Amino acid sequence: MSSGSLGKIYANGQIIVRQGETGDCMFAIQKGRLEVLKGGKDGEVLVAVLEEGEIFGEMAIFEREVRSATVRALGEARVLTVDKKTFLRRVQEDPSIAMNLVRMMSRRIRRLSAEIAELRPGSEPRSQDTLSLTDGERQIERRKTPERRVKKERRAGDERRRAADRRGGVGASAAPA
Repeated sequence: MSSGSLGKIYANGQIIVRQGETGDCMFAIQKGRLEVLKGGKDGEVLVAVLEEGEIFGEMAIFEREVRSATVRALGEARVLTVDKKTFLRRVQEDPSIAMNLVRMMSRRIRRLSAEIAELRPGSEPRSQDTLSLTDGERQIERRKTPERRVKKERRAGDERRRAADRRGGVGASAAPA
């Protein structure tokens, strides 16, 4: 492992976090791909492949528990470590960071719940890549830039004012007598 200007560079196959270790930080993938492996009585199972821009290990920010999976590099990867103090400071500066994290965690829970519901004795999971975003979901996330949200909020405000004008409510211009 070598340090880069941002994050750390991990070589192919190098473990970033190990299942069972206590965690106190989360990670953001700046470059490359990582595999998430869950160990069990029958050995390791590939749970997901994570890509650039995704985060992992976020549960350690909220609870000091052991890591639920092992994560290792698939090829060379650059990964940024974010400790709890830094995360909380950034959330105070920009609360939308917390909302985005909750949205991502909710999406993961929904996907995993769907996978569990599909499992029947003797059946195979629909996909082993349950935690990574689909191409469509990545496009949707890219569209949620702050500029687009502001424009959408302005349009919604304009629509509310026009509706109030039609009703003669607050913000309505005085009609000539």
